[in-house]
Amino acid sequence: MRGKEFIAPLRLNKHTMKIHNFSAGPSILPQPVLKQAAAAVQEFADMGLSILEISHRSKQFSAVMEEAEALMRELLGIDDRYSVLFLTGGASTQFFMTAMNLLPQGKKAAYINTGTWSTKAIKEVATFGQADVIASSEDRNFSYIPNGYTVPSDAEYLHITTNNTIFGTQFHELPDASCPIVADMSSDILSRPITLDRYGLIYAGAQKNLGPAGTTIVIVRNDLLGKVDRNIPTMLDYRTHIKKASAFNTPPAYPIYVAMLNMRWVKEQGGVAEMERRSIAKADLLYKTIETLPAFECAAEQGSHSYMNATFRLTDASREVDFLAACDQAGISGIKGHRSVGGFRASMYNALPLSSVQHLVDVMNAF
Repeated sequence: MRGKEFIAPLRLNKHTMKIHNFSAGPSILPQPVLKQAAAAVQEFADMGLSILEISHRSKQFSAVMEEAEALMRELLGIDDRYSVLFLTGGASTQFFMTAMNLLPQGKKAAYINTGTWSTKAIKEVATFGQADVIASSEDRNFSYIPNGYTVPSDAEYLHITTNNTIFGTQFHELPDASCPIVADMSSDILSRPITLDRYGLIYAGAQKNLGPAGTTIVIVRNDLLGKVDRNIPTMLDYRTHIKKASAFNTPPAYPIYVAMLNMRWVKEQGGVAEMERRSIAKADLLYKTIETLPAFECAAEQGSHSYMNATFRLTDASREVDFLAACDQAGISGIKGHRSVGGFRASMYNALPLSSVQHLVDVMNAF
């Protein structure tokens, strides 16, 4: 109304119970991390300023960047052959940035297509070289992780998506490859130990299992860089960001800070080995329930089940609305499947407690 300030009506939260957050991303964060992150918005490091206001070149934020890198190195066992970067642009930027930096013109890279994100990554390669799709699970709607393929000896690298959030599949063993592996690890980074020597480059959007959206982690083996003859734009050259310690331009300070807090939490809980133990326990509970109850069935095939994102459906699809309503009434959020596949998806990232999975299981049993 002209001349008068519009005041939106107050909406009260109808839920009086705990909300169990199964969202696929942005996703659940540990409560201690959220409390510290919220406090830093008000005032950070006794500066009298919010972390949203301070210079990215201040000694206080430089300390955050240094600790974030140190924690990532400690948790995943990353040695000085590799650089750890905190960039922007999400994993989608890495789809082409990896090829731009690692794939010489006229050469080929091998790709395993296990879903939407792999498909998008494959599409981006054509500008820089050839994507040789050596295996795909598209024939059964990406419901399994392929096997029985051979990685070409002349491939510059092999690209995989370690965990597939939409279809609920995950690599539980790395492919046999003589070339470096480039891995999109957006949705299962820090959920289990890795064999670092097998990887040439790892990238991960933070919003799945590490922190809020806004930063992307890149772990790259230094000796792989500088071997292409193309002119790489300054901002898209990994070497630019290595030289400037991820601060060539203004980095996404707050997402990096929250990711650092989250890595502190993972370390305090016992590290990635403990995260893996918890992930297996949560996944086992849910998958056994799905397999036991006649009303439900897994969307992904046995042996390919993701520990991070369990996808399932009702045997009677006409009851989907009723099950979603039951979940809503029980304080379960984010359980609806991706719009491209339907059904249901329970994302069980590091911060999700076993008790939340048990709560979902109780609702499924009652339903």
